[in-house]
Amino acid sequence: MKYEWRKQEKDLYAPKQKPVIVDVPKQKFIIINGEGNPNESDFSDRISALYSLAYAIKMLFKNMSKTKADNEITDFTVYPLEGIWKKADGEGFDKDKLKYRLMIKQPDFITKDVFTEAFNNVKKKKPNILYDEISFEEIEDGKSIQILHIGSYDNEPESFEMMDKLANESNLTRTADYHREIYLTSKAVTEKQKTILRYMVGINNIG
Repeated sequence: MKYEWRKQEKDLYAPKQKPVIVDVPKQKFIIINGEGNPNESDFSDRISALYSLAYAIKMLFKNMSKTKADNEITDFTVYPLEGIWKKADGEGFDKDKLKYRLMIKQPDFITKDVFTEAFNNVKKKKPNILYDEISFEEIEDGKSIQILHIGSYDNEPESFEMMDKLANESNLTRTADYHREIYLTSKAVTEKQKTILRYMVGINNIG
């Protein structure tokens, strides 16, 4: 049986173009940090390293599951790329000073031991110095607001305005100075790009 996030995690990965409040549970990720302009080669190199490891984990799990029963999970669809973005200086907008974390979620049944074995395998078969910067971590965002943004990344402020409006109406406020982006169609033409925007919120205790 194959685990497919598109079908089994619709609340987190299939939002509409209308902001909603969601509760994001603890999740496992492989993560690599970076800094600078996302249009530079270093950014794409980090994505390539992350995906190489993600598929190494998938293949290792699949090979380990060959003797499982038909009703057990023996394979899974690799999750989409995600990014956590933060401005380095907090003043103005300079792409060259962006700080980010690139990540790919892992199913709950992927353990640290599976990660470590896949990590060692991919380092031997497809050497890349960036592998050593990848970590395996658990993150729990909790209460958040998210929306499906379609189109250019440059137009994201319009979607954030809708999210902020929902937050104000719900007596919620952002709890961190960064946001998460989930890239559902990274290779699509700009007008059809689908990106989930999400940020964490908490009760706005005024007075």
